[in-house]
Amino acid sequence: MRARRDIPRQWTAEIDTTTPAVVLKLDDNPFHHGGLGVIRGLGRLGVPVYGVCEDPFVPAARSRYLHGHWRWRTGAAPTDDVVDGLARIAERLGRPAVVLPTDDVGAILLAEQSERLHPWLLFPRPPTELPRKFAGKDTLHRLCRGHGIPSPDTETVTTWPRARAFASAVGYPLVAKLAMPWLASGRPRPPSTSVIHGPGQLAELYEKAGQPLVLQEFLPVGAGEAGRGQDWFFHGYRGVGSNEVAGCTGLKERSYPSPAGLTSFGRWVANPELERTATELLRRTDYRGIVDMDWRWDPRDGHYKLLDCNPRLGAQFRLFSDTSGFDLSVAAYLDLTGQPVPEMAPVRERRFVVENYEPLAAFGGWRSGRFTLGEWVASVRGTEETAWFARDDLVPFGLMCLRTGWRALTRRVPRRAAGSGRTSPPRFYSGRAAGISNSASPGRRSGGAKHGVEGVRG
Repeated sequence: MRARRDIPRQWTAEIDTTTPAVVLKLDDNPFHHGGLGVIRGLGRLGVPVYGVCEDPFVPAARSRYLHGHWRWRTGAAPTDDVVDGLARIAERLGRPAVVLPTDDVGAILLAEQSERLHPWLLFPRPPTELPRKFAGKDTLHRLCRGHGIPSPDTETVTTWPRARAFASAVGYPLVAKLAMPWLASGRPRPPSTSVIHGPGQLAELYEKAGQPLVLQEFLPVGAGEAGRGQDWFFHGYRGVGSNEVAGCTGLKERSYPSPAGLTSFGRWVANPELERTATELLRRTDYRGIVDMDWRWDPRDGHYKLLDCNPRLGAQFRLFSDTSGFDLSVAAYLDLTGQPVPEMAPVRERRFVVENYEPLAAFGGWRSGRFTLGEWVASVRGTEETAWFARDDLVPFGLMCLRTGWRALTRRVPRRAAGSGRTSPPRFYSGRAAGISNSASPGRRSGGAKHGVEGVRG
């Protein structure tokens, strides 16, 4: 598998890479490969990249392109504590930094606390309430209905009788989603999206959720048309002060868990109709920033219907990297640092594989008879972009393999739920790109008056 292409020297020479970038991940997910994609994509261009990691064994924390990371678990900490932690990060850097969130909770917090965090943390500023509306399953459905965007029949239920009534109306299978999946409840959380096949499974999920459930009709699988797949994603960026949208569409070939999980194998496929619909929603709502949308084609009426909308980078965004290394994280970096944003040169049929999930998804497809082992091997042979493996950055891949094996061996051991209450301040650890061994040091306050960031903490 080819996991890296050389970046043309003449393109990088035109970029000012002095502004640092921070990959912000507040959710507890050590296997988030999207953050590693940002670190590598910007790091290869010479940008000093930093990250937020929850423990010392997060694979992305060992990337050769990471200058340093803050070890920080926010859990269910109050907003003021999280803002204070971000202020400490800004103070440590001592200058404005581009912030790229890779989870919904981070994107929502940045939007709602933008007045307290600007100008030392640089990120797009959409309407304050919009990222929460995009990320919320019920609010997204109402937003789509208000703007004429097709979406599946949906209802938010807070009582068991309403859940049973909706299931009786649409039938099984149906899709159940946590209404606010970014909320930490202090107890083990069920999957944010599940396909429900019967009333017993629905009752079990309702008891475990600890929050309202969004129930959604399951769009049937159709025979399709020549060249038309069913599960699609759109990744886009709408810049600051611009009406232009840089957008790309991809086909979700396989996912894990199937059929409602994350993309384990995807292809870059042009879909002008879907791109127009997604772009129109961004313009009508005046959204600014990066967005990741999941769509499903409904064979009953021939419409693409919006299933999910995440106001941040999608985990598989590196699928959409052109021949010069330009992707949406680079587009955001250039825009937020006041530099020209070039047009992306599409690489049609480019493929992306997530190594720790694709074998599981492939096994399910083989067992169900959807394809043979030989057909699977042929589909992934020569894949252009892998989530973890890169010849120039091997340590994260090795650590991912070790951690995956450890998780498999200890899967029956109860895991401690995310904590609640006040959180410890972020602690800084130097990274490999800084040329310094990873040694801990307390998050120091570097003189807010000098750098002008003391006011962030108020």
